[in-house]
Amino acid sequence: MFIPRLSTLKPTIEKKRWEILLIGLVVLETILVLLTLVPPPLWTRLLPDSNSAALDGPFPPPISPVITALLYLLPTIIGLMSRSWQRALLYATLPAWIGLGTFVIAAASKVGIFYLLSTDHVTANVSVLELFAALGGIGWLGRYIIRRAGAPLE
Repeated sequence: MFIPRLSTLKPTIEKKRWEILLIGLVVLETILVLLTLVPPPLWTRLLPDSNSAALDGPFPPPISPVITALLYLLPTIIGLMSRSWQRALLYATLPAWIGLGTFVIAAASKVGIFYLLSTDHVTANVSVLELFAALGGIGWLGRYIIRRAGAPLE
């Protein structure tokens, strides 16, 4: 009977933990994107006692800059943690795909089915996807540079 040694299991366990952390960051980014896409009038109705609901949504004013920073930093960190550039771009843009898709579906029920195809909305949606892809790519390039710097020069 084959019993794997702890020394052979350790890299596998470490890799699984890394993947779980990466997926957790993607989920956190998705939640933040979904929360930021909720229109201000809805936040005002949901949080009537909050003076800053229209401006900051569900977040208290002191931490709203932190949320904005996370929206930029998380895709970059996700790209930095990804093992390949394809995963970096997929994982960094997946929250935007989910958030924008959810928003477009919700908006279509109020505004009409052609909401997505209007010129200004297409431009805005593509810009968000490009931003998240660029941030994920920058993160992956950072990983690549860091790994290359640690390797001996050839």
